[in-house]
Amino acid sequence: MYLTDGWQDYEIIDAGNGEKLERWGDVVLLRPDPQAIWPMKQAEHVDAHYIRSSSGGGAWSFNRRLPESWTIAYRDLKFIVRPTGFKHTGLFPEQAANWDFMRKFVENYREKTGNKAFRVLNLFAYTGGATAALAAAGAEVVHVDAAKGMVAWAKDNLAASGLADRPVRFIVDDVMKFVQREKRRGHEYEGILMDPPSYGRGPDGEMWRIETGLYPLVSECMDLLSRDAGFFIINSYTTGLAPTVLKDVLKVATGKRGGKIDAQELCLPITNNSLLLPCGCTARWCREPNEKQNK
Repeated sequence: MYLTDGWQDYEIIDAGNGEKLERWGDVVLLRPDPQAIWPMKQAEHVDAHYIRSSSGGGAWSFNRRLPESWTIAYRDLKFIVRPTGFKHTGLFPEQAANWDFMRKFVENYREKTGNKAFRVLNLFAYTGGATAALAAAGAEVVHVDAAKGMVAWAKDNLAASGLADRPVRFIVDDVMKFVQREKRRGHEYEGILMDPPSYGRGPDGEMWRIETGLYPLVSECMDLLSRDAGFFIINSYTTGLAPTVLKDVLKVATGKRGGKIDAQELCLPITNNSLLLPCGCTARWCREPNEKQNK
């Protein structure tokens, strides 16, 4: 289990009845969460509640006027959050466990190699939480997402953290097409991470389904890893896709490259009852700077 417990501006106050009560800075939100199947007492204070519709989708019900957006901090990083029409806020707090892992890895790598460049490809990069963490650690980042609005949001997050001048390229593109072009260009990376959706469409209508698309994408990405590559991380929120599946995908794809592979649930602590809420899963392949790799 990868546990994220370093937040000050975010917490899950309580969870149950298919929902979670969260504090985002000084704003309290109640949102659906299918993993919280135990009972929960009725919340005494909620600023906004996302209510699902019986016909699909849903909408926010506001108990007080909220700002259009506000900023929360994680360690030295700052992120702009706001309630969206799809229940999300633009940030997945449990991913801080991966941010911390990557920051430590990059900083250690650069120290051991005399500040050698560490290039990271961030696919399905959303609003750039990982991009900001990597940039803060001194990595060079290529941030790829098919949604123009999410890429714009990621740029704003980078600026909010005071990192707008860091070497980050923002790309709006279908990830598979971009990876294949990078292969033809001969570009390589020391780190790759991806957060693929269960299904989706690229900017030109390209169809994506994780069951059929994940392994081919990971396999293509392997050709982008440099001889000094340090990590490859896959995140998944797809129901029914166990951590072991992600581990097996990496094990088959990495072949004889060496390194270690681990896969775990991502979890957040619940303040009121000391339970842990599972929030998807992550698989990590990592290799120390002095470990040789057979490509």
